[in-house]
Amino acid sequence: MFVKVCGLKTFEQIDHAVSLGYDAVGFVMHRPSKRYVDAKTASELIKYAEGRIKTFVVGVSYDEVKDAAHLADYVQVSEPVAIPNLAYASDKDEQDVSCALFVYDASRGSGIYKGFPEWLDTYRDKLLISGGLNPENVAETVKSVRPFGADVSSGVEKNGVKDYELMKKFIDAVRGADR
Repeated sequence: MFVKVCGLKTFEQIDHAVSLGYDAVGFVMHRPSKRYVDAKTASELIKYAEGRIKTFVVGVSYDEVKDAAHLADYVQVSEPVAIPNLAYASDKDEQDVSCALFVYDASRGSGIYKGFPEWLDTYRDKLLISGGLNPENVAETVKSVRPFGADVSSGVEKNGVKDYELMKKFIDAVRGADR
């Protein structure tokens, strides 16, 4: 199972993700987010991660991520963009949108778990679930939804900062549920 940790801001956080066996890291370029990084920082983080772990630039619109998009493995935005590495983020069933990955955020960015609708079955092979996931609820969710992958951000934070132990508990829970 593909596991992504999003909202990273430091080289050390990338090192933790790599050492714990995460498949991808995400860098948020949506200015209102407390996890926001600018294009220069996102580019530096992507270059640091290159060859060790997959990278995502994350925004609401393509315009927010365009200055670092060419460096990332995936571009995660909430608008349909004609690019081959689109990780389309939506909470609606939009099968007419062509994308490499479909990211369903059950919490709509709030970090509060709200469950997942049955129509997500149609996206299973490219479905990345997110939204309110944490080490305590991710195993049951993975068993129930059976997605391609899981994405976490605030669920592995203490006082707004990524926490190594919570990151470890999360990926251990996902890997355990995926057996």
